[in-house]
Amino acid sequence: MMNVKCKIAVTLVTFIMLCFNLGVFCQKIKKIKIMDLEKTINESKGPLIVNFWATYCVPCLKEIPSFQQMANQFKGKGVKLLLVSIDMKEAYPSKIISIAKKLKLNPPVYWLDETNADYFCPKVDSSWSGALPSSLFIYNTKGYRKFFEDELSKEKLEKEIQAMLGKTD
Repeated sequence: MMNVKCKIAVTLVTFIMLCFNLGVFCQKIKKIKIMDLEKTINESKGPLIVNFWATYCVPCLKEIPSFQQMANQFKGKGVKLLLVSIDMKEAYPSKIISIAKKLKLNPPVYWLDETNADYFCPKVDSSWSGALPSSLFIYNTKGYRKFFEDELSKEKLEKEIQAMLGKTD
């Protein structure tokens, strides 16, 4: 019996290594509802960045690599990044996967399965008109919450992450 478990483990490890070595995108794009996202945001204990984007949004695609780079840079401080696509249903999952592959995305990528922006936008932030790109910076345990409805430069993004991390009770 142990031999079978060992073979399964070796096969799984080999598959994962193959994915990384061949540059194959192995991440599944998870479909979520706004209630799921609200729960994730509200239950997050560490510093969290939620970036809202779409495959058709050029400024979104321009800023995502900086978000990924900064999240990796501050990973040791517990910073997590969620990339939430608000594309139309027709883009899920193939077009979103295509962009995720092209950008070599590592953070979790979700597709928000909602069609009524008047319903979901205020659940993220009362000021959100639905414009993209948009980002929420949240650190619940420190009482930090800031929303941006604009493209963020790498410098502004880094400054905001530092502000989120530096806020004291």
